Amino acid sequence: MTKAARTSAEIRRDLGHPIIDSDGHLVECPPVLLDYLKQAAGATMAQRFEDTMTRGAWGAWKDLSPAVRRDRGIIRRPFWAMPANTYDRATALLPNLLRERLDSFGIDFQVLFPTIGIPFISGSIDGEMRRAMCRALNLMYADVFRGHESRIAPAAVIPMHTPEEALAEIDFAIGTLGFKTAMIAGTVQRPLASVARVAPELGPYAFWIDPLALDSEYDYDPVWQRFSDLKIAPCTHNNSMGWGMRRSGSSFVYNHIGHFAAAAEAFCKALFLGGVSKRFPELRFGFLEGGTGWASNLYNDLCEHFEKRSIPALRAHLDPARVDRQELRRYFERYGDERYRSVAAAVEKGWDHALIAPEGDETEPTDEFAASGIRKGRDIMRVFHKNYFFGCEADDRMTAVGFDARLNHYNLKLNAMLGSDVGHFDVTDMSGVIAEAHELVDMGLLTPDDFRAFTFTNVAGLHRGMNPDFFKGTAVEDAVLKAGIGVKAAAE
Repeated sequence: MTKAARTSAEIRRDLGHPIIDSDGHLVECPPVLLDYLKQAAGATMAQRFEDTMTRGAWGAWKDLSPAVRRDRGIIRRPFWAMPANTYDRATALLPNLLRERLDSFGIDFQVLFPTIGIPFISGSIDGEMRRAMCRALNLMYADVFRGHESRIAPAAVIPMHTPEEALAEIDFAIGTLGFKTAMIAGTVQRPLASVARVAPELGPYAFWIDPLALDSEYDYDPVWQRFSDLKIAPCTHNNSMGWGMRRSGSSFVYNHIGHFAAAAEAFCKALFLGGVSKRFPELRFGFLEGGTGWASNLYNDLCEHFEKRSIPALRAHLDPARVDRQELRRYFERYGDERYRSVAAAVEKGWDHALIAPEGDETEPTDEFAASGIRKGRDIMRVFHKNYFFGCEADDRMTAVGFDARLNHYNLKLNAMLGSDVGHFDVTDMSGVIAEAHELVDMGLLTPDDFRAFTFTNVAGLHRGMNPDFFKGTAVEDAVLKAGIGVKAAAE
């Protein structure tokens, strides 16, 4: 971050709109969290959690040699991941101090997420501990942010390994504790069944990624329905460190780069192709910390695949029945050498791609867009325009891609939202986040109207588009109402 000419507070003062942070973070103070875990699940569970974090897979890395790490597949996890500036470190840990400093940050209202919950709800932690941790986090966040409702809305932590556990915690956290938004895992790491039957201990290594909305082990429609009924916009911080190529035993940076984007893409793609956004057209989703680079790529890829892989396009351009086999044979005989002329008869019978792409098995093409309900390209644009919102950090230059309608089919500007990420390692000065974000305007990459959408109307549209009362009683209520951001929010 370069030294800004103006402070974040000065930039906020000169704007004609408030700033809503879509993604701040508290870092859980371990002794306080352990007290809530004891309350939720007892002292034995609290000790199990402490052992897992210090001596289990999470804490083992530093005690093992590189050879053993490689042998066991133990990846490099985060280290030095909190601010070393004492004032900011205290702010990351203390809700009252965070609330006190929001004005100096230039932030009028903050939607806030936990820290330990991010990797905890999407990996292979045992089910009993996962459910206990989610309950403890929800109890803790409901307590420690009580009294700060006008400026901060903490998110409930919802486990998603099964619909039943998700529904139980939704009903408790939202129905009983009164949370207004929720953090979910958009993917679940599951052991391969064929391996688990013979060697269940290999589950952390032999796994597949369930994106919940396509080819899932479970039907999650009851969960999406419950979120819709309760007027909650679920938000994901999908953790994909440990998947595929993000398994370095020595480099956290290697594992971390792109991991939120990769996991968010998996979930978003499944929501779209699996038809969730067709079956629940009012349900909006937030994909946090991955930026808009992946989202623009996915959006354009879907548009371009539809151009080539929709049923009309398949029939018009790729149907094997359209090939004139006799004419194809003549091309082989005219242009081929002896090797190709000798197989011309076989090619006439369909052997040109029989081993590479046995298209003869497909008498009817598969409509892979059927569940999505898409009938024309603009339908894709409408789903992204209304249902999907993308959290971006202040130092992410790729935010400009989301706002550059020239790059996106049908001149779409994606619903990019500023997520401060205060409390985590990438924010080296909490008071400088808004100034850093505004550099996109200073450099001509965003217009002032884009910045207004980025820091205000898009995040307001995500939450108030689901719940008209989301900002009721908050410091930004009047501005949201004045801007006309309601059930039909600015994103539509």
